[in-house]
Formats: sequence, structure tokens, C-alpha cells
Amino acid sequence: MADDPLKNSPPQEEEGQQDDDLDAVHSGLAEDAPVVRIVNGVLHEAMKRGASDIHIEPFEKAVRVRYRIDGALQEMPPIPKQNQNAVLTRIKILSRMDITESRIPQDGRFKMRFKEKELDFRVSVLPVYSGGKIVMRILDKESLSLGLDRLGFLPETLNNFKEAIRRPFGMILITGPTGSGKSTTLYSILNQLNTPEKNIITIEDPIEYQVRGITQIQTKAEVGMDFASGLRAILRQSPDIVMVGEIRDSETADIAIKASLTGQLVLSTLHTNDAAGAVARLVDMGVEPFLISSSVILVAAQRLCRKVCDACKERVELSPEVLKQLNVDPDRIEPDPKKRVFHRGKGCEKCSQTGYKGRMGVLETLMIDDNIREMILKRSSAYEIKDYAVSKGMTTLRDDAIKKCFAGLTTPDEVFRVTSEDE
Repeated sequence: MADDPLKNSPPQEEEGQQDDDLDAVHSGLAEDAPVVRIVNGVLHEAMKRGASDIHIEPFEKAVRVRYRIDGALQEMPPIPKQNQNAVLTRIKILSRMDITESRIPQDGRFKMRFKEKELDFRVSVLPVYSGGKIVMRILDKESLSLGLDRLGFLPETLNNFKEAIRRPFGMILITGPTGSGKSTTLYSILNQLNTPEKNIITIEDPIEYQVRGITQIQTKAEVGMDFASGLRAILRQSPDIVMVGEIRDSETADIAIKASLTGQLVLSTLHTNDAAGAVARLVDMGVEPFLISSSVILVAAQRLCRKVCDACKERVELSPEVLKQLNVDPDRIEPDPKKRVFHRGKGCEKCSQTGYKGRMGVLETLMIDDNIREMILKRSSAYEIKDYAVSKGMTTLRDDAIKKCFAGLTTPDEVFRVTSEDE
């Protein structure tokens, strides 16, 4: 590279932390070093392409670079093998890791400005056979300020969320696998609730976004600061709203639910396949059904699907075979045939020939009404709760994805990829 694309915007250390070594690294001479240009080039290209993660993976004779763009990994030009250790050291210095330690995993973070935006990079280094594998997650704070209205939710889903967050106390749960956008949804809710009149405290592992006006706590298992002990301490701080990064055990679940019954609005996540499954998961953790029925306001199951690229989208007709595969009555999803618009992306430079650009949430929201509370008390199965909710108009994950497909926002391939038939 002839010019360093980020010479005027080097990565920054955490605010308030000064370090002579970092000052030296950020000096003009250091910025001209080949390894700095390589690292800055990798970071710049990732941000330009809108990647959410950067993977730098050492192998015996090469160092592979891949970007996760809209949920899918795409391979990029490799880093020269002779620069492997220098690149690892550079990234460790930026992330304030111990450059002398190569036997154990390390975590760190740094900040960088790109096109007038400040981005956070969360860095993980894992020792592998051929060196250190690096994964950097790129976090854009501006995505949190969009608000719930701009996350791509259907109107009924959005109304359910708005009704739930108006409650003064109770529990809201977001469920789904890793990488399904749960954190973005939770932070968007917190951002909407973040006013000077509210004392908002979070406990997370790790802290993904640093939000002004919110007290955020990082768990530290090595000193006994886990979710349960941190949550106990939070409740002595007179919070109005509490966010628990994840409910992983019965102790955390019990404390969180009891907190939601004593005047706090509690937000958290669980790993379950659908919304109704969250109730069964809490019961399995040993939480009494009467506590669940009294505390939980809403459970939302979430996935992320890719959007058709606006620059190269073209209208297509769906074959009867595809509609049969979707196993859906089109009249039930969209009664007006003129509004059943199907599109696909032909592939262009803007979407790297994939036909997709950007992602949106696919959700099902289970509002806990009096009948569901009775079902929870009777220990009804997740299937029974879901069947009842669907009979009352709940949109399932699959139906939500199909509605977005019928609206020309995504494709049947994405519907099949992110949802299963029983969802």
C-alpha cells in the first residue's frame, strides 16, 4: 500500500488511559511501519464493507483473513506469513493485552474513528497450533440510537414491545442463538428508556456497547463477581431498570425474577429456540411457576435475516414448489395478491455479488396474558403455550420471515436458513 488509509485516524486507547508505549506506536514513525499499514488496511477494508467481525486465522503456510458481512463469512486477501507475529503483537498492543503471554486466551478492546463515527473493537486472541487466532467484533454505537421503530419489526411486534417497556416493573426476555441480534434489541430498549429520571444498571459479560448515562458492570468470575453476585449488589443501588446480560443458572434466574417483582423492570436474554421455550427453560432451572407467571411480561424470540440488496434487486415469481416448501397459505400471510412482491438480488459491487445488503430482525413476541399465566401455573408444555398464543394471533418466527419475504425484503432462501418449520 502506498498510503496508509487510516493515518489520520489511528486506533485509540480506552478513554482516560494513557500509555507511553501506545503513544510511541501512534507516532508518525510508527504509523509508517509496514505492519501498521497491514493492520490498518485490514481494519479499514472491514469497516468500508460493513463487516461485523474480522477473523485472522494462522495456518501452517498462510494467514487467512475473513470478514463476517451480514452474518456470512467472506474470504479476503491473506496476510503474508512472515508478518503473522508482528500483526498479532500490533493488535495486542492496541487492545492493551500482554504481548509476552501466548499460552492462554486474552480479551481486549480499542476504539477507532471511521467516517465521523467512533467504532468499538472487541478483540479475542486464542492460542492455536500455528500461532494466535484473532477475532475482532466491530460495534457501532450509532446502531443503538436508531430506536425500536427502525429495527425492522412488524407493527404488532413493535406495539408489543412498546406496551411491555411502559410497565414500571416486570421481566422482558429476549431469546435466540448467539449472533441473533439480542444485544442490539436490548440496548435499543435501554436507549429508549434512558432518561435522567431513571437509574439504569447493567451487568454484562462482556460489555458490548458503552452507553452514556447507564451504569455498566463487567462480570469477573476470577474474583467471584458473577451474574448472581453482581445482581445482588445492583439491587442495593436503588435501580429502576436492570439489564442482566444472560440468565445462565438458577441462582441468577431466581434473583432476577424476584427483583422484577419488587419494583424493577428487568431485561435479560436466554438461549432457547422460541418464545414459549423460555418458560420451560426457567422451570427447568428450578424457578417456581408462580414466580414466572407473576413476573414475566413478554418473551421475544429473535433471529437475523439478510435483506435483498436495494441496488441490484429484481422482481421474481415464486414457483408453486417454493410456496409448497414454505408450507404456508399465502392468503393467511398476505390476503392481497398484489402485495405479494418477491425480489432477489442479482449481485453487484455494493453487495459483493451476494445479492444481499444489511440485515433485519425476525421475531415472535409472546405477551403473557391471564390465560398463559394459568397455563404456566399448571406447568403446561411449551407446545401448548405456543399453540394457544398462535390461536390468539401471535406471529411465529417462520410467519414473520415469510411476511418479510412476501413484502420483497428478503428471499425464501433466507426464510429457510434462519427459521425452521415448527418455528
